[in-house]
Amino acid sequence: MSSETYENGINPLDPVQSLKSPPSIPDVERVAHPQNTILADDSAVTKAEKIERHGGPDDFPESEAKRIKVDFSANEEAKGSGARTGERRKGVAPIKPESGALRDDDAAEGAAHEPARQPSDNRGKRKEKSRGQNTSRNFGSSKDEVGLCGSRMTRPEFSPNECQYGEKCRFEHNLRKYLKDWKREDLTTFGGICPIWKTNGRCNVGWKCRFVGSHMTEREAEDGRKELILTENSDIDNSSRSEVKSASSGTLNDIPVQARTELTKRKFKTPKADAYNKWLDTQSQKSEGQTSDQAVARNPNLEDDVDSQKQDREDNRARYISPPFLPSEKRRIYFGPDTPVLAPLTTQGNLPFRRLCVNLGAQLTYSEMAMSLPLIQGQKSEWALMRAHETEATPPSLSPSSAIVKDYDNARDLKFGAQIAANKPWQAVKTAEILTTLCPHLRLIDLNCGCPIDLVYRAGAGSALLDSQAKLEKIVRGMNAVSNDVPVTVKIRMGTKDNKPTALKLVERLVYGGEEAQIEGRGSSGAAAITLHGRSRQQRYTKSADWEYIADCAALIKRFNEKGDELVDTVNEAEPRTQPAGGKVYFIGNGDCYSHDDYQRHLSEAKVDSVMVARGALIKPWVFEEIGKGQYLDKSATERLALVEQFVRYGLETWGSDEIGVGTTRRFLLEWLSFAYRYVPVGILEHLPPRLQDRPPAWRGRNELETLLGSDNYKDWIKISEMFLGPAHNNFRFEPKHKSNSYEIEAEG
Repeated sequence: MSSETYENGINPLDPVQSLKSPPSIPDVERVAHPQNTILADDSAVTKAEKIERHGGPDDFPESEAKRIKVDFSANEEAKGSGARTGERRKGVAPIKPESGALRDDDAAEGAAHEPARQPSDNRGKRKEKSRGQNTSRNFGSSKDEVGLCGSRMTRPEFSPNECQYGEKCRFEHNLRKYLKDWKREDLTTFGGICPIWKTNGRCNVGWKCRFVGSHMTEREAEDGRKELILTENSDIDNSSRSEVKSASSGTLNDIPVQARTELTKRKFKTPKADAYNKWLDTQSQKSEGQTSDQAVARNPNLEDDVDSQKQDREDNRARYISPPFLPSEKRRIYFGPDTPVLAPLTTQGNLPFRRLCVNLGAQLTYSEMAMSLPLIQGQKSEWALMRAHETEATPPSLSPSSAIVKDYDNARDLKFGAQIAANKPWQAVKTAEILTTLCPHLRLIDLNCGCPIDLVYRAGAGSALLDSQAKLEKIVRGMNAVSNDVPVTVKIRMGTKDNKPTALKLVERLVYGGEEAQIEGRGSSGAAAITLHGRSRQQRYTKSADWEYIADCAALIKRFNEKGDELVDTVNEAEPRTQPAGGKVYFIGNGDCYSHDDYQRHLSEAKVDSVMVARGALIKPWVFEEIGKGQYLDKSATERLALVEQFVRYGLETWGSDEIGVGTTRRFLLEWLSFAYRYVPVGILEHLPPRLQDRPPAWRGRNELETLLGSDNYKDWIKISEMFLGPAHNNFRFEPKHKSNSYEIEAEG
């Protein structure tokens, strides 16, 4: 679908549903917020987030974001220094007195680490909601004034490919004119050498590269003319590179163009999903007819007719027809104390960031959440989320003492899993078969049942499934049936409303099966692992995660696993193909993990198998390194800047080193820096452990670079990006996304 389609009110998650702007938001107010452009390369979730800013009211009212206001006057500073000597203040990072900062007159130099507050002149006007992430934001454009025709992009000057548009082509065909007049000057960072060319041996963007001077030369043709040609890196053996990798460095799971075309034209074959969905439709029709007959037959005057209910259950069992096939026995997976998990993160959970976290010790990773319908339709932006780096295809590192399940083969395991969201069983089932067919490098497929985004929720996906537990069980069973040997997992929240948790009941249903499934002898839903985020949908990311409730759910799953162990090698042992991999369900906790102390405490107190890290990794990606070493790491400003440089290299290798790729890398770097600036160095804290929800007062770093890295001014973030990507394009725009005190990552769930 085009961006115009979304702007005209079509729901990107479910095209059948229309989106109507609330009449209470006038056109004048819409003009006042121009950052609502839908970009062609946005995934469905990102498009939904952009629409949400100006969408209708949320189903659940959310309390106003609360900030601790710190007045840095002399009197208040004196009070603060006195407070520092006492107990730790809730919600405030305990900065050492010598690190207190004075306000810098130059706002762009990053000395003030305090959210800018400006007086509001909107008294009497309707206050606009500003929840959500990546909403109503426009990053401008980063492209050449006149682009070079693709027929010339990687060819020598005198032997280009034929342009199918001929003289009508709107792009430049004269290579020298393009290089002189239309292309921006080469970058001098990284020593002026193209990172892609240095790693791959050749640059896939050719003449468009912002480092093209490092891989071009001029030679004399036979007729005496000087010809510009591209060169290859002789130090790299290109013939040895695997065929499964794309032009980007070491990228896996790039689907063939033909397959995506077949998906777009609805010609891609999914025989298992088609057969299973047909069976689901048959079962639904019989169930509806049966329910109607039973309602007529029952005595309406008897509220608790036990005999009638018993007869209904017998009828259900008699009429039940087995699925057309049993699930394939799944590949064994493992979650344990030595496998810290990087959460699926919309926008920030991109390939370069995941690659950075893997280098720092993350053992398991997930794609950004992808919507099932766009995947089925072959949308390029959604399939881009399935790409993984070759480092994510390596097995997780395990300690010798790990309690491994029977038949687990670590050599066959890998780190990367895909996460999808769906609101209808047929969509999830079809998507599961397509993914396992086209993406050979998948550890598992995870179903998101925690996304709080309004459009996702109203469409019946994400956290809406928490209130439709029978449908959720049906979806998991269907995905498990068609996913070949790839396990299926689920990520949930405590519930949709505060103080009304439903996760314990849902976990019980997933591991034991619903009442009907137990009567029919179908047993567990087949979910190999369940991840619980200790917050409700209404809560989103405010307050602290409820790890006591997570512990209750962990205890339930532990009882299930122990019961299964007792039945091994007996006549009552369940059919392996109807059970989770190895007959064991793993349980992962999620919420507010920011240090190795948090990680170990959750393992020991909540008794979870592993812990998923989300915002903590964005603020401090070396949290995985701390977990591995079991100690705090006081990273210097130079070491942190080296991580920024590493991310930029990975970004250019992923998105390209042309003007568009540089702009994309800059944008996602700034998205990450909008979290990373919140890190307060361990060396200037008075109390440990650091807390994820604590906000630092104004502070001064131990050197200028550390102060700059901690600046909350987005102009300073752009300054940091220019250290590696040069000056930003004139049309480039960036607006920080996070306004509230909860550091929201909406689609992480």
